[in-house]
Amino acid sequence: MAVVSRNPEDMSKPSFSAADDPLLPWLRSIHKALLGRDSSQLNNSTDLDLLVSNCINTFKSDPRYRDDVRYLKIWFLYMDGSSDYERVFREMEERRICIHKALLYESFALFFEAKGRLIDACMIYHLGISRNAEPLGRLKKAQVLFLERMSETVINESFQKKRKEFLQLKKQGSKAWNTVVEGCIPPIVQIKNGVSAESGEKFVNPWSVSTLKNLLQKMNSQVVQYEGYHPSNRAYPGKVALSSLLKSARNKTIEIGGEDQIKGCAGQGGFAQVFKAYVNSNPDDVVALKIQKPPFPWEFYMYRQLDMRIPEKERKSFGFAHRLHLYSDYSVLVSDYLAHGTLQDAINSNVVIGGSMEEVLCIYTIEMLQILETLHDAAIIHGDFKPDNLLIRYSRDDPTENENEIRQRTGPWRDQGLCLVDWGRGIDLSLFPGNTKFMGDCRTSGFRCIQMQENKPWTFQVDMYGLCVIVHLMLHNSYMEIEKKASPDGTYIYQPKSHYKRYWNVDLWKTLFAKLLNVDPAEDHKKLLQSLRESFQGYMCSDPKLIRKLKQLLVKQKTSLCSA
Repeated sequence: MAVVSRNPEDMSKPSFSAADDPLLPWLRSIHKALLGRDSSQLNNSTDLDLLVSNCINTFKSDPRYRDDVRYLKIWFLYMDGSSDYERVFREMEERRICIHKALLYESFALFFEAKGRLIDACMIYHLGISRNAEPLGRLKKAQVLFLERMSETVINESFQKKRKEFLQLKKQGSKAWNTVVEGCIPPIVQIKNGVSAESGEKFVNPWSVSTLKNLLQKMNSQVVQYEGYHPSNRAYPGKVALSSLLKSARNKTIEIGGEDQIKGCAGQGGFAQVFKAYVNSNPDDVVALKIQKPPFPWEFYMYRQLDMRIPEKERKSFGFAHRLHLYSDYSVLVSDYLAHGTLQDAINSNVVIGGSMEEVLCIYTIEMLQILETLHDAAIIHGDFKPDNLLIRYSRDDPTENENEIRQRTGPWRDQGLCLVDWGRGIDLSLFPGNTKFMGDCRTSGFRCIQMQENKPWTFQVDMYGLCVIVHLMLHNSYMEIEKKASPDGTYIYQPKSHYKRYWNVDLWKTLFAKLLNVDPAEDHKKLLQSLRESFQGYMCSDPKLIRKLKQLLVKQKTSLCSA
């Protein structure tokens, strides 16, 4: 069950002693088992499955945990290890486990959606809303985004068949079922060939199926010549079914060109899984395999654009794809594997000890500003700029305290930083007419830019808003909520609701949010990014003590993340 959150940090923040909270020792044991899942401490998932099952059986009748989100997440892990997930959900219903928590319905609906069971997903959203599951506003937003995703499938002819299925079920079903289905059928929206009509104006939806399909067809003669592109009209022919990897991937060998032996799962989402693999069983030749169904060649195209457009000095900050194996049923993207975790992992590591990142570590902001400055100058938008997609790079040697090396990013600082990956939502602006505006929703909760929230056209704002959310996560350990305030000139400005700690460099952070959340479309935003980056670099280099502290914290962070 790939879409259910299994973040161990979320289960390791209890505020009671074991005597007051009998679930606490179980949470700690499960947390430890999850951390060791892909290491030598745990050769397979049997120990974890048994631990989770015993925890469920111990507390399933305990009323204290009926509405405990921590216990709900244990149920998700239990469901993950079960072949009959619907039976597990029915048992949760019977025992009324967190039936008033939005997380239950969001997670289960996403799972059904990933399986293509859209009617079931729609029913789950409807059920949660009818029960006023909290936070209700978030659940309603999730349902709206789900309906928008369904509306997009109008582009595919198959959706007309799905719509007939909806109507057929409506005709055959009970009155209650009719009510549910009626609320699930999205209207036929005016979307054709990736262009959405709104208020008489036309804006391109860069992520619609038809837009990507048309662009790839136009670029096909160029794509087939790219190094590492291996298309096939056949289904994946290997002996090990790729679908079996979702349940258990350890030590399985899949054949793509040579033989890439999979060693555990590095990360996964609703529609793709990323695996760590040894090429030809060579532990010194480690790659990441992104396996996706249906096949998705767009990301490979974007990686090749990065190869051609990003300056050599900055190329390490954007990830590398070695090759793509494109079958009729799956695509397998082979890329570099970075073993140090993501920026999200670094943020979560502070959650475990009950706090957020120290302000000096939030200087990762410099690297993110540099990444967007370089990327946008190459006429590329990432479109999914979030901490999960920023891998951490550590230099082989410890960073120095040399101010010039920090400013110029030379010496060990050249290899110290972030690497932006996952280009499935990447937008190549060179493929669109100049001054094109986009209409489309990234559908990622917490990362929908202001323009998306207000149904307005956007371009680079999607990436800059993502940067603001990440900075907010580092500073406050919470997603950014914004407020709209009237300004003296009669316009409005947007700003985060959260307050700043007195000992922070408040002006620095305030300026960052004020500039990026309220950027003037007529302004050269690349110069703005450069100006902000230079102001952060100036602050960092203004005091040798800050550099020394940053160096110490990075060494400590590397030790922590690499040992997890």
